[in-house]
Amino acid sequence: MSRSDRVAVVTGVTGGMGRVLAVELARRGMHVVAVARDAKRADIVLSGIMPDPDAWEVVPADLSRRADVIGAAAAIADRHDAVHVLVNNAGAHYAERRLSPDGIEMHIAIDYLAGFGLTALLEAQLRRGRARVVNVASDTLRDSRRITLLGRPRPATLDPDDVDDLTRLNPATGFAPFEAYARAKLLAVTAGYSLAETFAGDVAVNAVHPGIVSTEIIRDLIPAPLRPFERLIRRTMLTPEQGAAPTLRLAVDPALADVTGRYFVREVETPTPPVSYDRDVQERLRGTSDRFFGLGR
Repeated sequence: MSRSDRVAVVTGVTGGMGRVLAVELARRGMHVVAVARDAKRADIVLSGIMPDPDAWEVVPADLSRRADVIGAAAAIADRHDAVHVLVNNAGAHYAERRLSPDGIEMHIAIDYLAGFGLTALLEAQLRRGRARVVNVASDTLRDSRRITLLGRPRPATLDPDDVDDLTRLNPATGFAPFEAYARAKLLAVTAGYSLAETFAGDVAVNAVHPGIVSTEIIRDLIPAPLRPFERLIRRTMLTPEQGAAPTLRLAVDPALADVTGRYFVREVETPTPPVSYDRDVQERLRGTSDRFFGLGR
């Protein structure tokens, strides 16, 4: 059981927005469980911003690895009977196609499967905590060229025939990094709608685009010709504190306790591409993802 009555699990705490989320949730009296690949770095970061050692703990896990996601969920379930908030904040962008140790394209492994896995594997704890799950998404799912400044908006694409096999979602041929990132975020929202329905009445599951925030991932997202102007570009972006605000709102605002199965662009509820609402696609994606983590429905 937790040393606090209320438990918040947060991924990506070593990044700018993750640090803000951890501090703000702890300030609201929650015990923060940080899931981090580099446990030592997470310890250093959290001890620097939260001097009370009872306010937090670190669960080590490389979220690109299926075994680590399963292990992290098992460790959390062993230590805490209930989880009240789960913020799937960790994200990554890769300029070149890379595969996880499980043979999954890395955007899908980290930006989709890690959050899905923690949510599905912690179902019992989330239900007991009447939890709120917040998936930090990106509005690239509605416009995969949004950050690249490459012209006409283009929604992320998802071939319904590919959701039955995770290895087909981002094939080796025709790989485009921004589109791969956007597709992974679209997967997270699509599966999130299904999870919201499964958990209805017990757990709220929502997704949010926090805005374009000046965080570590931006360095990879800025096109090469614009990198000399990175400092200037960052001045036009939101601070991590501003970026964290919409996520915190979904996690703790009493007025949103019964809101579930929604996608927000900051505070504004916004529709996502039509494929994300397709019940058949949602169910097939859920089935594929459940099987990946050894779950059955």
